[in-house]
Amino acid sequence: MNCAFVFPGQGSQAIGMGKELAEVFVEAREVFGEVDDALKQNLTKLMFEGHETDLTLTENAQPALMAVSLAVMRVLERQGKITIREKARYVAGHSLGEYSALAAAGSLSLSDAARLLKTRGQAMQKAVPVGEGAMAALLGLEIDQAQAVAAEASNPEEICAAANDNAPGQVVISGHAAAIERAIEIAKTKGAKRAIMLAVSAPFHCALMKPAADVMAEALSNVQVLAPVVPVVANVTARTTIDPADIRRLLVEQVTGMVRWRESVLFMAQSGVDTLIEIGAGKVLTGLAKRIHGDLVGISIQGPKDVEEFLKRV
Repeated sequence: MNCAFVFPGQGSQAIGMGKELAEVFVEAREVFGEVDDALKQNLTKLMFEGHETDLTLTENAQPALMAVSLAVMRVLERQGKITIREKARYVAGHSLGEYSALAAAGSLSLSDAARLLKTRGQAMQKAVPVGEGAMAALLGLEIDQAQAVAAEASNPEEICAAANDNAPGQVVISGHAAAIERAIEIAKTKGAKRAIMLAVSAPFHCALMKPAADVMAEALSNVQVLAPVVPVVANVTARTTIDPADIRRLLVEQVTGMVRWRESVLFMAQSGVDTLIEIGAGKVLTGLAKRIHGDLVGISIQGPKDVEEFLKRV
């Protein structure tokens, strides 16, 4: 098994995530406690028994998803002696998941990753007034078609751009709400099977996020970034890096840049990876793996049963 460990992004959160893991494994409880301490917030209580609307807030969802991913990793490391250095060719994460990947690979400390993601979530939310921005999923169009739709929907005053190239026929666009609405209508005339607004609080991964990118440049300059123990496949390049200066720069670019997930997965597959192990909440990346490359095996590890089954396989 040639593995890459991949880490989910926003949208995979759900109330109760990580709870069963924490009930069974002291290692998971340790991680959640460290994140709570770093943020000076009882994020664990919110994750386990809070309200969906509070967890969905970007500033909560981002560190919470990272916490679950790192809790799973610590359980694998302690219970199964599974280390990324020995088992993974690469790590990668979808949007905020890139921070999880870097923390799992030893590039960022758990506490720094939690604080950075809290800052990132707050900065992204503040970058654009509520209601001015929007995102939409264009289903059935390839990336070049989606980019053409976005270009047609844009004008000098209103931005529309491809934000996430998730899989063949699944592209997310982002920008001013009016431009996104125009793009949805244009996409329907260009062969899109569906074009739907997404329930998000801000237009992520487009130029409107420039104020948030500036905040993250400052925040990242104040934390220690080490070389990861295995290469990280960066969202904005779909190529690997282990250089701390590059990692800082690419994390800043990621705020306004497109998440090139389809290309990232293809790069890993073409480099010999045959199994993507999704670490943390949800199965979004596992589902995308087969759509991107039919020969890839996707394994999702979320709870104690998943941990048990995975440790039997390796």
